[in-house]
Amino acid sequence: MSDLFWLTDEQMGKLAPCLPKSSGKPRVDDRRVLSGIIFINRNGLRWRDAPREYGPHKTLYC
Repeated sequence: MSDLFWLTDEQMGKLAPCLPKSSGKPRVDDRRVLSGIIFINRNGLRWRDAPREYGPHKTLYC
């Protein structure tokens, strides 16, 4: 899908201080998860309707 939304490096740099630090369990890709959440909210979709490229819908659900 070419219409997927992805945060830029600059946007991720601004968000990085707000993200939790990893402790123990390896973290999923923050860019993928945040981009997926924004995509869902922008398009008014259900979490289940998230494109596969953003990962499992249960990871995106907040």
